[in-house]
Amino acid sequence: MAVPAAGFPRRMVHLDFHTGPEVTQVGAHFDADAFAQTFLDAHVDSVTLFAKCHHGQLYYDTERDERHPGLSKDVHLLEQQVSALHGVGIRTPIYLSVQCDEYAANSHPEWIALDENLRQVKWGGSAYSAGWQILDMSSPYQDYLAEQIDEVIRRFAPLDGMFLDMCWDQPSSSRWARDGMLASGFDPADDQDRSRYAAEVAHAYMRRFQDMVEPHLADDVASGVWFNSRPKTALATEAEYTRHIEIESLPSGGWGYAYFPYVARFVRPLGRPTLSHTGRFYKSWGDNGGLKPAAALKYECAQILAQGMTSGVGDLLHPSGALNPVSYALIGDVYRYIESCEPFVADGIPVVDVAVLVDPGLGDTPGASGFGTVRALQQLRHQFDILPPTADFAAYRVVVVPETTEVDADVAARLQEYVDGGGAVFVSGAAGMTADGSPVLPGSGVEFHGPSPFQHVFLRPGDALGGPTGFDHVLYDRSLRMTATGDAEVLCGVVEPYFERSWDRFSGHEYTPTSGVLSAYAAVVQHGRTITSAAPVLQAFGNHGAPAYRELLRGCLDRLLPDPAVRIGGPVHVESTVLRTPTALVVHVLSYLSTRVADLQGLEHARHTGLDLVEDPFPLVDVPVAIRSAEEPRSVVLQPMGEQLNFSWDGSYIHTTATVLDGHAMIVAELPPRS
Repeated sequence: MAVPAAGFPRRMVHLDFHTGPEVTQVGAHFDADAFAQTFLDAHVDSVTLFAKCHHGQLYYDTERDERHPGLSKDVHLLEQQVSALHGVGIRTPIYLSVQCDEYAANSHPEWIALDENLRQVKWGGSAYSAGWQILDMSSPYQDYLAEQIDEVIRRFAPLDGMFLDMCWDQPSSSRWARDGMLASGFDPADDQDRSRYAAEVAHAYMRRFQDMVEPHLADDVASGVWFNSRPKTALATEAEYTRHIEIESLPSGGWGYAYFPYVARFVRPLGRPTLSHTGRFYKSWGDNGGLKPAAALKYECAQILAQGMTSGVGDLLHPSGALNPVSYALIGDVYRYIESCEPFVADGIPVVDVAVLVDPGLGDTPGASGFGTVRALQQLRHQFDILPPTADFAAYRVVVVPETTEVDADVAARLQEYVDGGGAVFVSGAAGMTADGSPVLPGSGVEFHGPSPFQHVFLRPGDALGGPTGFDHVLYDRSLRMTATGDAEVLCGVVEPYFERSWDRFSGHEYTPTSGVLSAYAAVVQHGRTITSAAPVLQAFGNHGAPAYRELLRGCLDRLLPDPAVRIGGPVHVESTVLRTPTALVVHVLSYLSTRVADLQGLEHARHTGLDLVEDPFPLVDVPVAIRSAEEPRSVVLQPMGEQLNFSWDGSYIHTTATVLDGHAMIVAELPPRS
């Protein structure tokens, strides 16, 4: 996927404006010229503006009762914002809240979604705590919302796009939902049927609203309607409802720094132009008095750019309508830098070696196995995509199958065909074994013997993986028992403890020590182009982060992929992605260290608890870089600094060194023109 051409936002601000009806003098200090100039100076090319917020209040000229009571009749805020920004060439997608609408919930409590006990669904706890009441989209509320959307279209078309927020599948037991389920053949008493019906309702209103909006989009825009809060792993089946993708990921706001690298690589193979949101907030949405460090915002936007996507930064407009200049000094500094990088990645296509097969049913948070795989591959500098098992992986050089991915008969047959055609497979833990205990790949050279009776065993890498190390590494998660068959090669053996720990028989603080005797079982076996790990090393790395598990994976992938797209020295935290543009190979190098600074509770939408923060870049000095290339480059330049780098080419790799002091740079190897 390339960085999108004209018509798609590159440097967007999502201007939150959830303003309660008790707030007065809304928009009283709005200055159209200052508003537009602030965004222009901050190198912003698109601003998502509010027609309707979670409070259900409207911010444009309308006779509807939902118009914000604190907005003076002579202040048509949204019209003035759109006019001011269009006047300086900045696009203005329009935001409406979907399932959060306090005005509608209070006016029509019968429209509120109900749980299986007929209690209202609400973010924020009890009925007497501050929080959003959730509307039932199978109720007449959907028509009420459609009337609002229709009015926005009539007043503001042609549109630069529409952002519809809070669009998850919401099961409900309201009378509207029960009647709808019965009419559709679902059982309202069955929780799975309630979930299935919720998805059916969501798809129906997504189709309805898309059909309403699409004919009224401006001819020169590449974005359309975006339904936020949908799982990104469902996009392969929901692609018909949208022409572009947006990823909401505020690392410091509950998503954490593991979320975006996973979701981005799942979205990237879909080939849709993609915009990713972070925020200027120290914590999350609504943190109007919190400001994150400049290094964190630069890291997040550079990481987005490195994935071939464009940036969005969340801000929160003060009820007065005045922008904060400090916020836009921060955003502007970062966006000025991102804009200087964009020419070097124009029309770039990711260079990818590895496909990771992940069950999309796990959603956007695949757990320890998925996140462990992403973190390990990032740290090993491998270039990878994440695919559902149903996807075509034939073009990749290696397929990695984590423990939580079910390999059914069809996927197993395609994997075997892929291996027979010269591909390579690494399969880990339970993914390698069928329900009846046989290997999923008959030619993998292994036999399984069920789960190990020991909660902890020890891994002893053999010479083939660079061992022996003289140290037996404990495996903190339970392994399978596996033996090699025929001419298969054992890459890592298993040492079992003296005995299993129990209340009446134990030794030491945590687990029984290694017996020191190599067992008959193997942890990792290679047969041809297939490596099978009985040890759940990807899950264990996600759970515990032990370097030994990552190094075990490194040794295996070195055997399956001895010539990766890029090799980069330096500390383990360094991130890299490789793009091929029409004229160059481009390697993004990112060097930032995040720190866990707080444990957070109560983030309703959080993917993780805890607050990860970046405060400074980590300087890299004379780091060796090798870029796989069959062509000798004409030059190698560190961009956007414009620094010429010395290099050599050995026929397979371009070799250079780079010094990156400010956290991000691009090594641009200019190639001869293609004939």
